[in-house]
Amino acid sequence: MERSKADPRETLASLVSAARAAGADAADAILAAGASLSVQMRLGEVENVERAEGFDIGLRVFVGKRQAIVSTTDADPRGFASLAERAVAMARTVPEDPFGGLPEMVPTIAGLPLDMDDGVEPDVATLTDRARRAEDAARAIRGVTNSEGADAGWSRTVIALAASNGFAGSYSRSGHSLSVTALAGEGTAMERDYDYASATHLADLDDPETLGRLAGERAVRRLNPIRPATARLPVVYDPRVANSILGHLVAAANGASVARGVSFLRESMGQPVMAPGLTVRDDPTRPRGLRSRPFDAEGMPTAPLAIVEDGVLKHWILDWRSARQLGLSSNGRASRSTGGPPSPSTTNLWLEPGTLTPEALMADIKEGLYVTEMIGSSINPNTGDYSRGASGHMIRNGELAEPFSGITIAGNLREMFMNITPANDLRFRRGTDSPTLRIEGLTMAGA
Repeated sequence: MERSKADPRETLASLVSAARAAGADAADAILAAGASLSVQMRLGEVENVERAEGFDIGLRVFVGKRQAIVSTTDADPRGFASLAERAVAMARTVPEDPFGGLPEMVPTIAGLPLDMDDGVEPDVATLTDRARRAEDAARAIRGVTNSEGADAGWSRTVIALAASNGFAGSYSRSGHSLSVTALAGEGTAMERDYDYASATHLADLDDPETLGRLAGERAVRRLNPIRPATARLPVVYDPRVANSILGHLVAAANGASVARGVSFLRESMGQPVMAPGLTVRDDPTRPRGLRSRPFDAEGMPTAPLAIVEDGVLKHWILDWRSARQLGLSSNGRASRSTGGPPSPSTTNLWLEPGTLTPEALMADIKEGLYVTEMIGSSINPNTGDYSRGASGHMIRNGELAEPFSGITIAGNLREMFMNITPANDLRFRRGTDSPTLRIEGLTMAGA
């Protein structure tokens, strides 16, 4: 992180100027600098301590409608001229892209109080203690026989962007994480489970003892699983896997997929795509959000967006390229690495919670599935056909019963979205978050 002490916007402005001098009609440059520290522990002993630092700059140039991208880890301005010349020479050899280009206006940044960096940098001893407490709590659960270990981590990242249209901005984000995996049983009958938490502020990170206890209890509950017979049953998704349903939704609402014609929602704008009352929000301005940001990867200001509102599809997820293809304007959802072009993606994404507790949500289920882990994925983006491996617990007479594994859940996402009932237990833990979900009429392929 030493090199990032200088204002990164000045570094990038110098690189953009070099690109214009080399013959680029337009250019932007992005910088990502970061440091991280992690401690891995297993069976009470430290197995690995790792500290890493990274620094990358990406330059994107346009010669007419031709685009090229180069990246470097060298921030010395004396090398910018030759880097820019190489990028411009590359751009002159590639085909034209009629939809490429910088934003069509000079973006401005609002002074948003995102509070993404708590300034807390833990030392190795602190992370070691955090990991030890989590693993000890997991191993203390009766029935836990082994451990795959615990991992405590910290990171800090600085992002900066400058462009020839006059934009310049930067921000920083801290990150704290903790995970633990416990094993229960013996020999070939062993089962594993885990828990994981992350936060931008240490004060918001889950307690290590609670995290470890939950991982241990979950592992023990998975012992002696059955493989139930094939049936058509209601399925309840635990929050840690329910967010995958949102992932499938936003993949179909991604502007790049819609523009290519490879989304089963491509003709659904303004139409009901989820059950009435359901709202899916994406908000890059949420304070302390894991994916909050004051501007996107093209310098567009960020703002909250209801992708689905009262069940109706309201917005595609757009960067400028996909927006131009669709005859629209970007809604500030561009993401990129230093070595690649922008592409549309979500930020802090969630499904608004319902009113029922998880217990009430499954109270009337005579027989069903409570899914806690998903394995593999087979999703047809053109039709929405859905098939995934799953494990979890049977629901019998409204209560969690014996564990199951080795089954496949199948359905169609269009129908699944229309048959979702959310519980009231939404927590912001992973960037894409969902409450417990109940989905009717899925097919379970088992024994």
